[in-house]
Amino acid sequence: MPKKAETTKTAAEDFSKLSYEEALERLEGIVAGMEGGDLALEKLIGHYEEGMRLRKVCLDKLAEAEVKIKALEETLEGEFSLKPLTLDQDSE
Repeated sequence: MPKKAETTKTAAEDFSKLSYEEALERLEGIVAGMEGGDLALEKLIGHYEEGMRLRKVCLDKLAEAEVKIKALEETLEGEFSLKPLTLDQDSE
């Protein structure tokens, strides 16, 4: 059994290295496979777990992109610069 836990941990670490597009493509493939209805319950659960990890990777990458986009600010000269990110929500 410990070997399975190591495999799961390794897979989770590998997912964090995927780009958003790669993670989304793999997630879509898992969903399509699950919708086929011909998977055994154990494989279905494994695919669900993998899909949930991929979902988290996608959401994390989208949140990161959102922070970067919100931090972009157009200067008077029409150039873009990064505005320092503040955690104080009252400033909005």
